Amino acid sequence: MLEKDETGKSKTIELLCEEYLKNNYIDPEISENLGVKRGLRNKDGTGVLAGLTNVCDVVGYEMRDGVRVPCDGLLIYRGIDVVKIVEEAYAHDRFMFEEVIWLLLFGRLPNEEQLAGFRTVLEQYRELPKDFVEDMILKAPSPDIMNKMGRAVLALYSYDENADNLSLQNIIRQSIELIADLPTIMVSAYQIKRRVYDRQSMYWHLPTPGLSVAEHILSTYRADQKYTREEAKLLDICLVLHADHGGGNNSTFSCRVLSSTGTDTYAAISAAIGSLKGPKHGGANHKVMQQLKELKENIKNYSDDDEIYAYLCSVLRKKAGDHSGLIYGIGHAVYTKSDPRAVILRKAAQNLAIEKGYGDEFGLLCAVERLGPAAMKEIKGTKDICANVDLFSGLVYTMLGLSEELFTPLFAIARIPGWCAHRVEEVMFANRIMRPAYKYLGEDQEYIKIEDRE
Repeated sequence: MLEKDETGKSKTIELLCEEYLKNNYIDPEISENLGVKRGLRNKDGTGVLAGLTNVCDVVGYEMRDGVRVPCDGLLIYRGIDVVKIVEEAYAHDRFMFEEVIWLLLFGRLPNEEQLAGFRTVLEQYRELPKDFVEDMILKAPSPDIMNKMGRAVLALYSYDENADNLSLQNIIRQSIELIADLPTIMVSAYQIKRRVYDRQSMYWHLPTPGLSVAEHILSTYRADQKYTREEAKLLDICLVLHADHGGGNNSTFSCRVLSSTGTDTYAAISAAIGSLKGPKHGGANHKVMQQLKELKENIKNYSDDDEIYAYLCSVLRKKAGDHSGLIYGIGHAVYTKSDPRAVILRKAAQNLAIEKGYGDEFGLLCAVERLGPAAMKEIKGTKDICANVDLFSGLVYTMLGLSEELFTPLFAIARIPGWCAHRVEEVMFANRIMRPAYKYLGEDQEYIKIEDRE
């Protein structure tokens, strides 16, 4: 029986953990010997082929005669290179995220009339159901915004009269509503978290008509509701770059796994949010900012590549940083020579970094991008590695005045169009529950009557 006092509970849990460790162990070498594809990855680092998709392609290497050959990274939405989308944003001073949402969901670019109508629909759904904020967010604050977002998405199930309907029309309707709802949920959850856990004032702003998703976020987040067009466009670019990343990334795959069971949209999207929360997935940019702080504290000359390189080597040897042996923001499961998202964000952030007084921080991240792969090759023998999008996204959000607590939630807001597009595809065309195999390694044992157990 568990003890009621804190000391007793702690001791009981400690004993239970000892009991678990005494009776449980799986040797990683057994996985190798049996050909288990840990992490659903092949020996050459490529992902196990688990399905087919028309939504997005992530290109980081070429296969030639069975050998993985590095190449410049490409991110392709429905056959369109994301670089082209970003170029359009700057060439014609446009917000592009809404266009990307349409593209991912429906497969083709919208015409002017379709896009205008779609923007209007998104605006109409931004205001949450009557009393939802009061009952589901204000009355149940959470210290973690991602957990609150996941819970709020599940709660929306109760406000949907056709929550379990798996028709295409219904899933598309639910998808559009969730895409519109999530920014409002995030900002509301953050504001009540500030009030309850941080003991700071909260600001409650209703959605303003006529704004893009990026403008809506900045308008409802900031106390004075003011922002520059350059700031909103930079946030819009971040949303575009994070909108999807193929069917195999952990959160999208989680969404597809749940969707394969025939469960409802709210359960599938909530699961994806839970997956993205993990520091090995969506939480990495937060780690990058912690690492940047440590770099600033330990590097005397920000222009000295030798000093920075030596420090990065110390990080890899677990003698510096958080002693994990990781350089956050360096390395990716698919990209080898370059992550196109990191390349785009670096270019997009440079002017704002200088303007807002973050030149030193930006320079240090560029040094990590330049020197990190070489350090990893020297210390760990890692080849074909590059900076990933997380290296610069955290600094971009910081320059926009956004709290670190919102870095991963913003990722979720950007990624929900991709999740929904993959969910539709899974429900409509895959139509088979995912069920991989696990080999049982347990030893036989006799059932012992309770009075005879030690």
